Amino acid sequence: MPSLREMRLRIRSVGNIAQVTRALQAVSASRVRRAQQAVQATRPYATKAWDVLRHLALQPGRDFVHPLLTHREHVSRILVVLVSSDRGLAGAYNANIVRFGLEHFRQPPAPVQYVIVGRKGRDMLARRRVDILADFSNLPAEPRFADVSAIGRLAVDEYLQGKVDQVHLVYTRFVNLLRQEPTSMLLLPLEVDVEASRVMAFAGHGVSRGPQPAYLYEPSEAELIDQIVPRFTALQLYHAILESTASEQAARMVAMQSATQNAGELVSALRLEYNQARQQAITSDMLDIAGGVEALRQG
Repeated sequence: MPSLREMRLRIRSVGNIAQVTRALQAVSASRVRRAQQAVQATRPYATKAWDVLRHLALQPGRDFVHPLLTHREHVSRILVVLVSSDRGLAGAYNANIVRFGLEHFRQPPAPVQYVIVGRKGRDMLARRRVDILADFSNLPAEPRFADVSAIGRLAVDEYLQGKVDQVHLVYTRFVNLLRQEPTSMLLLPLEVDVEASRVMAFAGHGVSRGPQPAYLYEPSEAELIDQIVPRFTALQLYHAILESTASEQAARMVAMQSATQNAGELVSALRLEYNQARQQAITSDMLDIAGGVEALRQG
């Protein structure tokens, strides 16, 4: 049985850990709110860029010829951009996204290469000996568009050079503080469904039935597409990283809250055990004193 001094040291150590986890919980709660605000701030730009693409899709007699919009019949190689985190203490966040990515591409139609965002995902996939093309670690806690633009350029360049025929994005979608969902989406080629756009327009999105109005674009439509499509691709990637950042902070907040509660329960159990041991030691000392007094009396 440990001594009373050892038990006091253990209680103090667990209490210090509880203070650290409580501080991490407060930091994560603050960061997840800022991450949510960043996600909402990107939506107006993304919505307007998508509206322009949809308007171009609705132009009569207009065919999209941009390489990033062209589906390839034969898929010889697939690139997967998987978003994880650089830091741990986030519960099963990293394990869940890595497991989801591996399961989703367990039987792909073509060889798969990975671009990993985050040190934890890189380490996990490296141990499984998957084909890693590149990894991007040590991103800022609150990434900006310029911080992740290199990832988008890499994906676009690999696709334009014909090294890969599809680019998929695997990230964690933020639902709420208690729920984060691993998600996969096709990043390239970018899908602009003309028929679906017409259906949405007819359903009351500001466009009436009948012949669709023709728009005059300055500069030309081709130049607009050349500018908007790569930017919109990078914006989708940036939005996914923001979603993953919010999910990471929410998972860390919940994990640290659970750790703080567990530490409190452990301190309570240790204090009870300490008090019992102390009471037993006091009782033993009193019995020794009583026995000594009785021995002197009889002597």
